[in-house]
Amino acid sequence: MKAIAIDTTNLVMGIAIIDGEKVVGEMITNLKKNHSVRLMPAISELMKEVGFKPSDLERVIVAYGPGSYTGVRIGVTTAKTLAWTLNIPIVGVSSLEVLAQNGRFFNGYICPFFDARRGQVYTGLYQSDEQDVLLKEKDQLALLNDWLEPLKEIEKSVLFLSNDLALHKENIRSVLGDRAIFPYVSMQNPRPSELALLGLQKEPVSNTHEMVPRYLQLAEAEVKWLEAQNKGDTT
Repeated sequence: MKAIAIDTTNLVMGIAIIDGEKVVGEMITNLKKNHSVRLMPAISELMKEVGFKPSDLERVIVAYGPGSYTGVRIGVTTAKTLAWTLNIPIVGVSSLEVLAQNGRFFNGYICPFFDARRGQVYTGLYQSDEQDVLLKEKDQLALLNDWLEPLKEIEKSVLFLSNDLALHKENIRSVLGDRAIFPYVSMQNPRPSELALLGLQKEPVSNTHEMVPRYLQLAEAEVKWLEAQNKGDTT
């Protein structure tokens, strides 16, 4: 099956094209630039480079969150547009599950996370059987300090994977000590090829329009709007 995978959920922008289990092409950038401006030209460039036409594609795979509200929306909207235009299935994959694949051969627990500001992180807990990376604690939005407390009770080491590791590394180390494992920088970013391969294993949504982002929290503008509405409600 020929498929394209798209991830713009966070700072990293990733695109991959696969043919069955063969990764035909992959593009990754780790730049603070506007995904909405760069995504479609990058897709066009990669497609041209590997000699694929849009009509060759049989599936669209997208990281649908959690992550940056704007980034998640850009990726999902672009993927849905491609799927609807080409009349092909679309599959959504957790952006945390994608990042967790970097710990596939780690003998312990795997904790991918993305910074969510105000001391919060998007995170989950995974474990590898050296073939598949299995979910142990569901993806969630949590205060990092609250999340770390139960991890202290785990006997095995915990591998922390994140492009935002520098923001929280010292805090994590102060709680877990030597049981907190930090990877090389090359392992801190999600790989779009992993997203693509995961997307082959999952069932597409029955209708393209049913694909919705997984934010795990409201956007800041929505929070402020709700607060304003509640203040104005005197009943």
